[in-house]
Amino acid sequence: MENVKRTSIFENGLIWFGAAVSLAEIVTGTYFAPLGFGKGLAAIIIGHIIGCILLFLSGVIGGKIRQSAMETVKISFGQKGSLLFALLNVMQLVGWTSIMIYDGALAASGIFDIGHYVWCLVIGVLIILWIVVGITNLGKLNTVAMAALFVLTIILFKVIFFSENPVGTVSEEGMSFGAAIELSVAMPLSWLPLIGDYTREAKKPVCASAVSAIVYGIVSCFMYLIGMGAAIYTGETDIALIMVKAGLGIAGLLIVVFSTVTTTFLDAYSAGISTETLMPKLKGKYVAIIVTIIGAVLAMLFNMDDITNFLYIIGSVFAPMIAIQIADFFILKRDGRGIKFDIINIIIWVIGFLLYRFLMTIDIVTGSTIPDMVVTMLLCIIVRKIQSHK
Repeated sequence: MENVKRTSIFENGLIWFGAAVSLAEIVTGTYFAPLGFGKGLAAIIIGHIIGCILLFLSGVIGGKIRQSAMETVKISFGQKGSLLFALLNVMQLVGWTSIMIYDGALAASGIFDIGHYVWCLVIGVLIILWIVVGITNLGKLNTVAMAALFVLTIILFKVIFFSENPVGTVSEEGMSFGAAIELSVAMPLSWLPLIGDYTREAKKPVCASAVSAIVYGIVSCFMYLIGMGAAIYTGETDIALIMVKAGLGIAGLLIVVFSTVTTTFLDAYSAGISTETLMPKLKGKYVAIIVTIIGAVLAMLFNMDDITNFLYIIGSVFAPMIAIQIADFFILKRDGRGIKFDIINIIIWVIGFLLYRFLMTIDIVTGSTIPDMVVTMLLCIIVRKIQSHK
């Protein structure tokens, strides 16, 4: 019998709570301020509902077949065809690791300035410690860290929304409502190639997927709300500066450092798991450590202040990919793991990718993800039906 330590529903929820408590999400939330509070909040919620439904379905696939997220891609694209997405996923995870360390170091320096490079190094070392301890062995340490982060984010929320002299307006020109929805969808969408890495080890994969998506969705919306509220009600987009002005000091520093560590750990860990799909002889944990080191070095060398284009690239790659997976797994009941390349699905994915990029040039009220996925799924189903009749 397979000797695998299964994670509980609570542990899965805790993992995705940590993923959502992120400076990157707070910073992204500031981009919604020009829409105003009402429209901005609506865009955040609608986008997260769309993204988290997809997150849930992706988690179910990984949990049902007990394989990593990138291993499940073989169902739709074949043994060798899936390697393209494993490579793209590793690249986006290295990118996320560097962005998260950069944001964390920048904010930490704003509270306690010992140098950007030093903070990159400190955060990198803590992430490696998290990786070495392991996801199923963090236990009480992870629970305590998450509880502390929750309390501190509540304090930050109070500071922002109950400030004595709210600004209340943002003068700069902002994005359209459709583009805001797409930016909201993009964050949960970026986790699609990762969730299966955790639900595959869950005792109850469907329940764990549901709890993971719900917890992530609620907390992520809260993080976006903090960012948007900071820009609207305090007129400030620098979260570190808000914390300093509020006198949070050490508490603010803890939010910055631990939120960065708990989120970036998932990126680095999954980069290791995805690399195992590319090169099975490599051990994922060691690759995750290397990815963290690379991320820290990149965070030291490059400016990563604006991540919107990065998020849209992730959407254009993974939205059509998951659309094809959903069609194959839930509707067509196909399994392409017995072949090397599923050329048909690869061609459909390329069409979906190009369609997403085209839709971004049009102001669609629902954003680009939904119409792109609908068209991609329909194309996949129609082509397979025609193929079966022949």
